[in-house]
Amino acid sequence: MKKIRVLIVDDSAVVRNALTEIFSSDPGIEVMGTASDPYIAAKKIQLEVPDVISLDIEMPRMDGLTFLKKIMSQHPIPVVVISSLTEGGTQTALKALEYGAVEIILKPQFHSKQSIEESKIRLCDIIKAAAISRIKRRALIKQMTVEPKLSADAVISRMKSYSLPQTTDIVVSVGASTGGTEALRVFLEAMPIDAPGIVIVQHMPEHFTRSFANRLNDLCKITVKEAEDGDSVLQGKALIAPGNKHTLLRRSGARYYVEVKDGPLVNRHRPSVDVLFRSTALYAGGNAIGVIMTGMGDDGAKGLLEMKEAGARTIAQDEKSCVVFGMPKEAIKLGAADIIVPLEQITNQVLNLRRKF
Repeated sequence: MKKIRVLIVDDSAVVRNALTEIFSSDPGIEVMGTASDPYIAAKKIQLEVPDVISLDIEMPRMDGLTFLKKIMSQHPIPVVVISSLTEGGTQTALKALEYGAVEIILKPQFHSKQSIEESKIRLCDIIKAAAISRIKRRALIKQMTVEPKLSADAVISRMKSYSLPQTTDIVVSVGASTGGTEALRVFLEAMPIDAPGIVIVQHMPEHFTRSFANRLNDLCKITVKEAEDGDSVLQGKALIAPGNKHTLLRRSGARYYVEVKDGPLVNRHRPSVDVLFRSTALYAGGNAIGVIMTGMGDDGAKGLLEMKEAGARTIAQDEKSCVVFGMPKEAIKLGAADIIVPLEQITNQVLNLRRKF
């Protein structure tokens, strides 16, 4: 079995050692080397090209953003940015996504046994997603080691039926992961000011989601914000689930709102798309539209099927326009998607479906 070779670039010896230990704990990943700055990394890449680079942003001699731009212009390699919680670091890491980084993730937290295990799961999964984010690496997907994972049952129970008062309001629930930051930008920028209320789960670390939402708010006609517990789902507004929190759709009378809560990893994620989709099936039923976008794994596939079974209309992004055709592929295999279209057509499909309600 071919292992995914990772080059770790970070100026902290403590972080390099910690990441080496985490990546080496996965039988599908091999640390081919470490570097304390981009100049050393460049020399190592000349000798051996890694499958994935884990990259810090704030480093001496050359910052990670400059190094990333050089890599993408000269010899593109999947890059995962591993950043700190600083506000400046958060903004720069989000800019790294625009320059071609596959994912961003927080530096490992070692406050408790649970945080250690969750850091291992997230880091290793993201490295694996990065490794197959280009066509020539898709063959690796069958070689990945899969850890046990919880379903949406861990956060919200599935009920056979739920009595709801009549309403004409439409809710759009969206799930995305690897490649989703760019996909969501394309999707939301095309939304008119009177777009239906939208709730989004994008797999992204805490604190990054607020900066991401603020950036989209500056670009879009509609209002985009990080979801807070109790926020109403309204026309012309998109709510993005905060990192490290599950976000569920709820309803009080004819009013839709979101519940933001703690809980275990579901499908190895928090927030989980399945959790959002199940709650949408229960509380919006046939008044909803579900959209599943690019991402590795199967989070959201079963939830999209539950939405469809509850009467919702469902859309999946097609393979050609996905960075990683994992989540949409699994949903399509389950028969959960009514419509399969390229990314650029998803907004129009949503708006056309809304007119038919």
